Amino acid sequence: MVVVFDLDKLRPRHPEKAHRPDSAKAPKPDWIRVKAPVSAGYFETQRLMRANGLHTVCEEAGCPNIGECWEKKHATFMIMGDTCTRACAFCNVKTGLPGALDPDEPAHVGEATAKLGLSHIVVTSVDRDDLPDGGAQHFADTIHAIRVRCPRTTIEVLTPDFLRKSGAIEIVVAAKPDIFNHNLETVPSLYLNVRPGARYFHSLRLLQRVKEIDPAMFTKSGIMLGLGEERNEVLQVMDDLRSANVDFLTIGQYLQPTRKHHEVNRFVPPAEFEAFKTIAYARGFLMVAASPLTRSSHHAGEDFARFKAARAAR
Repeated sequence: MVVVFDLDKLRPRHPEKAHRPDSAKAPKPDWIRVKAPVSAGYFETQRLMRANGLHTVCEEAGCPNIGECWEKKHATFMIMGDTCTRACAFCNVKTGLPGALDPDEPAHVGEATAKLGLSHIVVTSVDRDDLPDGGAQHFADTIHAIRVRCPRTTIEVLTPDFLRKSGAIEIVVAAKPDIFNHNLETVPSLYLNVRPGARYFHSLRLLQRVKEIDPAMFTKSGIMLGLGEERNEVLQVMDDLRSANVDFLTIGQYLQPTRKHHEVNRFVPPAEFEAFKTIAYARGFLMVAASPLTRSSHHAGEDFARFKAARAAR
């Protein structure tokens, strides 16, 4: 008798975390709880993603807003596969050695955008340190494919940091997305434990470089609270982002995907998010979204309309 094993199913999702001791996992407060996704719109969006062989960060990262967004047929496309070359302590995306890029993926994203009837789309990706350009050209190809199928759809990209990938930022900016988003994720003092494969000032410089190439392009970044940061560190991140002329800031609560991931230091009350929102506007951001359930792509379309109006009013 021959026994065949599916090695992909046997392989742990996060092999680098498999031998870590379990961290504490505190119960979520009432303000964090969301309803399970059960709507017809949710399942229709899921079916469309499967039919086109597409990945979404909504599923891969375990976003708490997936039910709300997918019911409205809003999804954040995650290109370049479902396997990341980094191993961030907060992230639920699978880690390992990715496969080859799918040359048809940009066209599939364009087709899905048309079928969903999206007026605004967010495209993100796993980190692809294995590629010479970090996947920059694949981002550009995806933007072009969406423009061909849906010329009126506004496009937001949420990119990796392209660390040590000379010329990558220029390739993506040249493709003319409407918003260039790159998340700092946390404060600099926590990078070694939370985001060990990245460099805080490199990410900050990436956002600054986007504005140098195209001063009219909207830029956006986000951080999570509840990882152990201090209030003054959050304020310093705001100042750093404004020094890089970043327009839009998102602030949300970190939620621990598994006991192998970084523990939640605390659940930040909604009132503190409101206070940070007020401070961020006072520091000059055009747009701020701050709440426990805020995520980079949550309400992205509605936010972009307000974003443009805020710039026009200045």
